[in-house]
Amino acid sequence: MQLKQRARKLALVRGEPTVVVGIDIAKRKHWAWVVDGRTEVPVGSPFHFQNSREGFDRLLGKIARAKEKAGATRVVVGMEPTGHYWKPLAWYLQQVGFTVVIVNPAHVKASKELDDNSPTKNDRKDAWLNAQLVLQGRFSVPYLPDGVYAELRILTQARQQHRRKLNAALNQLQALLDEYFPEYTEVFADPLGQASLYVLQYRPFPQDVLAVPVTQLAAELRAASNRRVGLRRAQDLQEAARRSIGVPYGLDAARLQLRQILQEVIFWKERLAETEAAMAEALEKTGLAQYLLSVPGVGVVTAAAFLGEVGDLRRYADWRQLRKLAGYNLTENTSGQRDRSRTPISKRGRPGLRHVLYQMAMTAAAKNREFRALYKHFRTRQQNPLKGKQALVALACKLLRVLFTLVRKQCSYDPARALGAWRAEQLGLTA
Repeated sequence: MQLKQRARKLALVRGEPTVVVGIDIAKRKHWAWVVDGRTEVPVGSPFHFQNSREGFDRLLGKIARAKEKAGATRVVVGMEPTGHYWKPLAWYLQQVGFTVVIVNPAHVKASKELDDNSPTKNDRKDAWLNAQLVLQGRFSVPYLPDGVYAELRILTQARQQHRRKLNAALNQLQALLDEYFPEYTEVFADPLGQASLYVLQYRPFPQDVLAVPVTQLAAELRAASNRRVGLRRAQDLQEAARRSIGVPYGLDAARLQLRQILQEVIFWKERLAETEAAMAEALEKTGLAQYLLSVPGVGVVTAAAFLGEVGDLRRYADWRQLRKLAGYNLTENTSGQRDRSRTPISKRGRPGLRHVLYQMAMTAAAKNREFRALYKHFRTRQQNPLKGKQALVALACKLLRVLFTLVRKQCSYDPARALGAWRAEQLGLTA
């Protein structure tokens, strides 16, 4: 399979007269080097251009002159996917009709000493290395989603950022409570509940809790929680305050810090809810929601995040391509007499997709009858029983195959066919 893919890539750069443009991406100024695809000889000298419309126009002019000089009919542009800086240029070049490919930064780093046996690194050399890797067929074609899939990818990335910032704020909240009121979470398991938020806003420290009678505190908690908690919780809170080992100094500054942390927590919770609502709307626009959500354990947010990571599933011919994209494909490490029994996953590809599938697998192992039985089988089988995380990875791969099949065949989840007749009989799931 890899040899066939390599042959197709080489045919792209050598099948007809082609100039290959290697570009080293930066924030403001890019470097480019044009190479004749047939002779592998540079066409002119390396040059730089600005990350602007004028700079892009200058690049087009240079490519047009090099193309005419080399007698080429095709242009292939190769670049490293450096952060997000490469996307405007890649989109622009695709719109003008050029073939845009990307090279792996690890490959560029590994090949920088092959020609000159020197660890020297600069923008001109990186542009040359990019062109050489393209000529060797060591590249991949980038996927720049558009339409609803572009919306889903941006929303998925935004949700990941919101979640990280919310978690950071929650960690700050927990650190402050550990210092000033360590016993607080014994009374309120969820610091963000209605009653807890009231206490954190108005009576956050042991001194504040003990400053009022228990009956008054109970009345405040009842009002804040719509009568869900009252006297019992107030008594527990005051008892925790009496035996608290929290530090008693710097309370005014701590109150200010706590107020700012709570504002940040509330802000990011609202942003997260807003983003997830937009993801739900975008998922419906794909027309695939009914198929993905028919699987027990797959929710709206995870289904939307899945499509945000993989894009249009019609681009893939086989579910194994998605497994490789997630970095869940197994890697072999044998040489000579060494034969390692462990076969770890590659962890290459999109970490966001790997994370979403793992979360799906955990939920499916708890809520999906067929996947729960399969997870138990992976853990307890006589030959090669898997550890917990290993079993979840195997479950994620099976779930990926199911989701791919449902979308490609436009059908809903069928418990009787999810695992196949032989596996269902093996696990005792047949009627």
